[in-house]
Formats: sequence, structure tokens, C-alpha cells
Amino acid sequence: MYKNSRGRPRLVLAAAAVAQFAFALDMSVVNVALPAIRTALGFAPLDLSWIVHVYALTFGGLLLLGGRACDLYGHRRLFVMGLAVFGLCSLAAGLAQAPWQLIAARAGQGLGAAAAAPAALGMLTTTFPEGPRRVRALGVWSAVNAAGGALGVLAGGLLTEYAGWRWVMLVNLPIVAAALALDPASAPRGAPPARDEGLDVLGAVLASGGVGLLVFGVVRTDTQGWGSPASLATLTAAATVLAAFVFAESRAPAPLLRLGLLRSRWVAGANVLVFLAAAGQFSAFYFVSLYMQQVLGMSAATTGAAFLPFSAGLVAGTLVATRVAAARTPRAALVPGALLAAAGLAWFAFITPDGGFLTDVLGPSLMTSIGTGLVLAPVAAAATTGVTAREAGMASGLFNSSRQLGGCIGLAALATVAAHRTGTASGPAALNDGYASGLAAAAALFALAAVVAIGALPRRLAMTPDPQPAAPAENRLEGTPS
Repeated sequence: MYKNSRGRPRLVLAAAAVAQFAFALDMSVVNVALPAIRTALGFAPLDLSWIVHVYALTFGGLLLLGGRACDLYGHRRLFVMGLAVFGLCSLAAGLAQAPWQLIAARAGQGLGAAAAAPAALGMLTTTFPEGPRRVRALGVWSAVNAAGGALGVLAGGLLTEYAGWRWVMLVNLPIVAAALALDPASAPRGAPPARDEGLDVLGAVLASGGVGLLVFGVVRTDTQGWGSPASLATLTAAATVLAAFVFAESRAPAPLLRLGLLRSRWVAGANVLVFLAAAGQFSAFYFVSLYMQQVLGMSAATTGAAFLPFSAGLVAGTLVATRVAAARTPRAALVPGALLAAAGLAWFAFITPDGGFLTDVLGPSLMTSIGTGLVLAPVAAAATTGVTAREAGMASGLFNSSRQLGGCIGLAALATVAAHRTGTASGPAALNDGYASGLAAAAALFALAAVVAIGALPRRLAMTPDPQPAAPAENRLEGTPS
């Protein structure tokens, strides 16, 4: 690894994992508190969803820019700065007195997360060389990330019910403080940029604008509909801007995203796979939570507690995946994991209006979570396989973007599927049918992810040469001194 690395790799891993826990927690912890926030701050019904959407918009829209900035200005610098912005905006959100103040603070949280999340993954990639050690490190990172999302529902319910909605925002402060206290001062700074390299301003504008328009168009489909003129215009504009981004990157001397990176079957396959898996995972989380509350009549706190077995299954699946992927390849865990998650979600599709936690939720929760855990750890390792230290942030930003976009687009699309099945009815039976349809569609997404893993990912770790001019040996992950 590195000559002066005693104790440092664990410190880097701890800091990255704690930070990622906060970002994942923030994606789900707010949902349960929305009714209380609406009452306290006087949100209009149609504006309330923007508490969730604006975070996804800024987070997803700026990840590529954040990843490239990490490569140019240093992973640790962006990690600390992003965490600081995230923490300060969490404080502002907790103290908000008006709807616009909370929306602005949530946008700031997304901005901070977009800088720190790819920096965290980039630090792990440059600290742990390819092989079992990186797989184990990314397994821990993935398990904590998954646990943050799962425990967010529990934390949101408990905090809203017993402490007040403001603590849903303020809970980030001690987590951010812990990550900063673990400040990996000796983390590798990454390869210095070449003299002619600078931030690709045109690429940054096009990427952020295109992804932002895409997320904006998708998240508005809950009120506008997929076929509305507003949605079609926004999505068409997003496609146009993203096409312009690809064209610009193919000619940029120092691109925000080097298109040659996608020639790697590991990188391209892992990003497609995580897009599909995130779409299925986020949607399943949403439907199961609504099923327990709106069909089974469980309280917010009880619903949160009911996700504890899911969290345990995620951790168990991740632990198994790290052993399998370390001994063989990421593909060896990704294929069975995606198939197991698909089977669990297909089981979930048989939920009934007169069911219960033990009969309709516990079994499929464990199967789905173990399968998802088998996917989450090795897919991050696959997405960074063969990537040089100079492009670690770029690959990390791409991976995080794929995951965020998959979750956002998948949830919007499957919510439409569920709403179409439910129709205008609002009784438990109709809602149950809608959620079951959404869960069946989520199962199909994981099955498709398994097909991608089988067809796209190499069976061996042998990599094709990087088409970019080679960096000095000491800057390549494979040649990092130990």
C-alpha cells in the first residue's frame, strides 16, 4: 500500500464510512417527518415533496463535477469541505422558520454531499489497492451505506414521534462531527493533475445541467405525469443537454468524464448494474414502507423498527459478498445476489391487505436484503476495477451518479406503475394491489441486473490496457508501493 500507512487505512475507511452513513441516512430519514414539517412550517401540499426532491436534485446533478474536482484538487480537501457544507446546512435546516429556508438548506446538503461522497469513495480506491483488501474495505463502506438508508426510516419515525421533526435534520451534526474527527489527514492526495489540466467548465455546466434537468423532470412526474407537456419538455431538454455533454467530452483535452473509461467492461457494466439495482432497491423500500403504514396500519415508529431485519440482512449479505468477491471476482457475488434479491421482491409481490409483518414482510425482507447486500459491496469494487489513481474521483463520481439516478428514475417510474394499478381507488385492497405491482416491477429490475452481470462483466480480473496515456507507475493503483 503506502510506506507510512500504519493505522491510516483503517482511519480512512472509518471516516469514509461514517460520512456515507450520513448521506444515505438523509435520503430516507426525512420521509416520515413530512406531515409534521408541513404542519409546523405551513408548506403547501404540492411543495412538500421538494424537501426530498431538492436534495436528490443537487446531489445527483453535481456528483460528476464533485468527482472530477476530487481528482484535481485532492480527495481529502473535497471530503472535508463537502462535510463542512453538509453539516452547516443540516444545522440551517434544523433551525428553518419558513419553507424557503428549509428548501434552500436541503439544496445545500445536496451540494455538500456531491463533493464529499465521491471523495470518500475515491479515498478508499486510492488507499486500498485492487484485490481482497479493497473488496473488504468497499464491503464495509457499502454495508454502512445500506444500513444508513434502512435505519433512516427508523430514525425518522422515532425522532419525529419523540423529539420533534427538527431533530431529523439536526441528527446529522454528531455524525458529521465524528467523520471530521476521523479526518484522514494522511489520506493519499491522489496523483497531481498534469500542468495543462484544469476543471472542464463546459463539461461541468453540461453535466450538471443535463443531470439536473433529468432529475427535475423525473421527480415532477408525481404531480405532472410522464406524458404532460411540462414533463416531456423537461426530459427532452435533459436528453439534448446530455447529448451535448457527450459530444463536448469527446473533444475536451481534460474532460470531466473521459469517455474511454467506459470502454472498460468492469466500469460500464457495474454502472449499468448499480443503476438497475438502485432503481429496484429504492422503489422496494418505498412500497414496503407504505404497505406497512397504509395497508397494515402500522405507526411510523413501528414501521421503522420493522426494517431492522432488513438492515441485518443487508449487513449479512455484505459480509458474505466481501468473502466471495475477495476470493474470486465481484461477478461471483453479483450474479447470485441480484437473483436472490429478485426472488425476494417477487415474494413481496404476494402481499395481501389482511396480512401481517410475520406473514407478508419478514421472510421476503430477509431474502431481499441478503441478496441486495451481496450486490452492494462487490458492485462498488467492480466500478473501480482497473481505474488509475488519477481518475479515482471521476470513476467514483460516475458510480455515485448512476446509483442516484437509478434510485430517482426507478422510484418515479415504478410509482407510476403502482398508481396505474391502483387507479382512483383509495382503500387498502386497491393500495395493496398497486404496491404489489410496483414490487413485481422491482423484482424484474433486479433480474435484469443479474443478466447484465452475467453478460457484461468479465469472468476474470485481467484488464485491457487503459487507452489513456499511462500515468507514472507510482500513480497507478496496481503499482502503488506497499
